[in-house]
Amino acid sequence: MNKTIRVVIADDHKVFLEGLCSLVKDEKDIEVVGKAASGTELVELVAKLRPDVVISDISMPGMNGITAAQKITQEFPDTRIIALSMHKDTQFVREILKTNAYGFLLKDCCFDELAHAVRSAMKGEICLSQPLRDSVVMDYIGTLRNPQEEEVPLSTREREVLKLIAEGNSTKEVAEQLCISVKTVETHRRQIMQKTKYTSVAELTKYAIRCGLTTV
Repeated sequence: MNKTIRVVIADDHKVFLEGLCSLVKDEKDIEVVGKAASGTELVELVAKLRPDVVISDISMPGMNGITAAQKITQEFPDTRIIALSMHKDTQFVREILKTNAYGFLLKDCCFDELAHAVRSAMKGEICLSQPLRDSVVMDYIGTLRNPQEEEVPLSTREREVLKLIAEGNSTKEVAEQLCISVKTVETHRRQIMQKTKYTSVAELTKYAIRCGLTTV
């Protein structure tokens, strides 16, 4: 008799979270045992419930999904991570796979793809959405052909700040969306500019588009 896969789902958008949980209920071999709205809450739930699989958005207020995944895989290595995102950013894919996650899917994927990823994770298999697989392959080919070109090493939080700035958000709006202080946003922006060598929002926006952080 097959074991039911116990899953915890994390996303700060309540409608998306509830909708996903509702879809999972129709799967006979997958059971939602917990829901989280932040990375901090997710880590606490995993410690309490010890699920088989975590399905998590990577952009959440406070502790983001990548940091949460790092903590979970370090402290609870038997729990498999599947990341969700709206953006085709190969850097995010790299970061989540470094945590030993078993999947990275786009939020516009069909539910069957996500259910397949959950079952595959239990078999030790890694699943990526097709557009992400293509991006990862092209990124790898580019690295082979241009080994001297290195990406600017922005942290996950810096990339989140850069994305929101590029989408036209003010410093205060960025702070509110990420649940951090205005001073912290200003520090991140200053560090981003120092690392990228860009000195204007226009230049940062173009860079964010090239990196796939936004389509603006």
